[in-house]
Amino acid sequence: MNAEIIAVGSELLLGQIVNTNARFLSQQLASLGINVFFHTVVGDNHDRLKTAIEIAENRANMIIFTGGLGPTKDDLTKETIARHIGKELIMDQTALESIELYFKRTNRVMTENNRKQALVLEGSHILPNDHGMAPGMVVDSGSHIYVLLPGPPKEMEPMFLQYGCQALSSKNKSKEKIVSRVLRFFGIGEAALETEIIDIIDSQSNPTIAPLAGDGEVTLRLTAKHVDEAVAQTMLDEVEKTINQRVGEFFYGYDNTSLLAELTKSLKERKLTITAAESLTGGLFQQELTSIAGASSVFKGGIVCYSNEVKQHILQVKPEILEKHGAVSEQCAKELAENAARLLESDIGISFTGVAGPDEVEGKPVGTVYIGIAIKGRPTVVEKMILAGTREANRNRSVKFGCYFILQNLKESQNAK
Repeated sequence: MNAEIIAVGSELLLGQIVNTNARFLSQQLASLGINVFFHTVVGDNHDRLKTAIEIAENRANMIIFTGGLGPTKDDLTKETIARHIGKELIMDQTALESIELYFKRTNRVMTENNRKQALVLEGSHILPNDHGMAPGMVVDSGSHIYVLLPGPPKEMEPMFLQYGCQALSSKNKSKEKIVSRVLRFFGIGEAALETEIIDIIDSQSNPTIAPLAGDGEVTLRLTAKHVDEAVAQTMLDEVEKTINQRVGEFFYGYDNTSLLAELTKSLKERKLTITAAESLTGGLFQQELTSIAGASSVFKGGIVCYSNEVKQHILQVKPEILEKHGAVSEQCAKELAENAARLLESDIGISFTGVAGPDEVEGKPVGTVYIGIAIKGRPTVVEKMILAGTREANRNRSVKFGCYFILQNLKESQNAK
């Protein structure tokens, strides 16, 4: 069963709203064993929607529409599909009563055009709308299945989960489950990672491996198909093991996790606390860390030390270090990390100092970054990097590298025991 998702609405093309429906539906359809090979977005125009339907019919046997089921003249999804497949639109009394009840419940006056939302394709399987007005529907016509869903996610998502999944599951004859797992890597580029595992990628058909780079990280999406979900998971386990034998040193987590989330989890497990001294990043590390639920159990606090006066008088960096080596130096990063941990009585101190851009500082080029990591009972480590990117990108990547370096140090410490 191959599906195409068509999102209807000019507001999507104008960038006024983001098409989150396509992502949600793709994830849900995968769990039902239904392939999604195309996403289409089309405006509120009968002729262009008709063309999109004709194109989709040539490459999918299930077409799922979101949006265009409302009461106004530009809501034309039902009308266009009805005309295209030769079906009548008929009034669904249950849907109409539900709409009338909705208006009574919300103390609003129902206008005549709202009756339009109760029109459904004849012979369709109705999907009730428990969170809005327009019902969804599933209709078979010839060799295709047409699924119509409302546009607002607050209506569409519960409708699909409650009623759509069951309706579509019964129409999928293969019964294969599609199971995906995302492996997350940091500290290696997409090209370098792909080079390490290119033979594995080329030899795979089930599971498949899809690399994706973004925001300084690389992810691999592993996808397996099998009628037995447990078998599909085992297939993914085997491929993951083979991949991590090559590039496991850069692996840090699964699916929707992040370096900050993994760092917080690791510190919690080890009952460690952390403190930050931030010059280059201006408090970004602390902001990102405290956005993670439960960070209060590991984060004691930190100091934004943008000026040399704060570095010297608050964080007690020796004047001779600033005079001889400068604020952007290994020596300064070391003292910042150690002194921050000592002053705030934390197990770990991390410091960020460098040149975000756009101009050089102390004769050092843009992108020069020093990250100090002082872990109780271990020698302080200072990592130097030369990053390439915008000011914002350099700051964001520095925070991620800081998390990555701490995780690597903690892992090495554990392996040494």
